[in-house]
Amino acid sequence: MAEQLGTVVLMCGLPGAGKTTYAMDLVRRGYARLSIDEVVWRRLGRRDAGLVLETAAYDRLKEEVRREQRQELIELMLAGRDVVVDYSFWSRAARDDYKLLIESHGCRWELVHLKADRTTLERRLELRNSVEGANAVTVDETLFSRYLAAFEEPVGEGEQIVVQRSA
Repeated sequence: MAEQLGTVVLMCGLPGAGKTTYAMDLVRRGYARLSIDEVVWRRLGRRDAGLVLETAAYDRLKEEVRREQRQELIELMLAGRDVVVDYSFWSRAARDDYKLLIESHGCRWELVHLKADRTTLERRLELRNSVEGANAVTVDETLFSRYLAAFEEPVGEGEQIVVQRSA
C-alpha cells in the first residue's frame, strides 16, 4: 500500500452550521483551505458593486471554480499538504466522489458534519446576512428552505459529527 501523503478534511453541513469557522481553525494548524465562496467573491466583488448574476450564471461560475479547485486539491495532495475543503458537500455523490479522488492519491479523508438546529442556523444566517464578505454569502429564507430540502445528511459514511449549540 502506498504511503499516505496527507489528510483532506471535507466540511459538510447547512449554511450557518460553522463550517468556515471550523475550517479556519484547521488553517491555523497548517492546513491549506479551498473555498469556492472566496474565489467567487474575488471574481464578482462586493454586493454594492452592482454586479448580480442570474442563478444559472452564478451556478456556472461556481462549477468553474469547483473544477479549478479540484485540480488545486490534487496538486496540494501531491505536495504532501493537509487540506480542508470548505464546501457544503450537500450530496452523498459529491462526498463519495471526493473520497475516491483523495484515496486515489494516497491520502486519507475525514468527513466533518457540522450540525445545528434550525433556530440556531436561522439566527446565525440573520447575523451573517447583515455583513459583507466572502464568508458571509447571503442566504434568504427561500434559499435556506431549498437547502434544507436538498441536503443529504451523511449517515454511515465515516463522518465525524460536530454539534453546534446556540450561544
